Amino acid sequence: MFPSLSPSQLKSLCETYHLTPSKKYGQNYLISESPINKMIEAGELTPDDTIVEIGPGFGVLTLAMAPHVKKVVAFEIEKKLETYWEEKQRAYKNIHVVWGNALKEIGNKKLEIGRVYKVLANLPYQITSHVIRTLLELEQKPERIVIMVQKEVAERICAKAGDMSVLAVSIQYYGTPKIVTKVTKGNFWPSPKVDSAVVAITNIQERNDAETFFRYVRAGFQNKRKQLWRNLSQTLHLDPDTVKRTLQDVVGDEKVRAEGLSIEHWILVIDKLEGKT
Repeated sequence: MFPSLSPSQLKSLCETYHLTPSKKYGQNYLISESPINKMIEAGELTPDDTIVEIGPGFGVLTLAMAPHVKKVVAFEIEKKLETYWEEKQRAYKNIHVVWGNALKEIGNKKLEIGRVYKVLANLPYQITSHVIRTLLELEQKPERIVIMVQKEVAERICAKAGDMSVLAVSIQYYGTPKIVTKVTKGNFWPSPKVDSAVVAITNIQERNDAETFFRYVRAGFQNKRKQLWRNLSQTLHLDPDTVKRTLQDVVGDEKVRAEGLSIEHWILVIDKLEGKT
């Protein structure tokens, strides 16, 4: 049974636990069944799965996932909810709540998350990029990430060559993002000012030379108004003519800007400039 909560129930819970939905923590609670079902479907949950959730709140997603998986490790920063979750954990033995900042705690080996896990979360808007970057840079990366984020951010994450950003490159370097569904603001209480979307990141892989890759990417996006050859040559002190020839060979356009390169383009360009091909 779907553990949905109406706005009136949420208001009552907030009063009981002395909470005011926090703009600081991006607390907008889901009140609709459809987005939760879409997230669970995109997560391809199995009885052997360990799920990491960030910001469970009153547990609409948490309690919907728990019957389908082996374990849910939920990171919650709001200590006022301790008694709420103590009660829920008596009914759901496979839910483990970790109190504190997920960004600081998630790499803690003492948590025993396991080597194989998935992440499903309705993320506070202001920490979206930081959370995704933290997850993808972990030594033990998640098998799959399914997250609810601001719709505009979801579209940026899934951008194609011609409209790329540092965020899009950073995520697509490690995995394949896809918008699963759009979620209008009326699906939340309190209603946020913007719509959301569910993004699934799959095919997550290890990268052996991330430091070099991102040194070039950061340089390439240093000044978006400049052509890429100029950013790379000036920031990394590379020969301008060599950079231009490389861009012409790989992309077919020596005047291309950073947003015009796909991940494959970036890798080929960097390999050539690093003398690997």
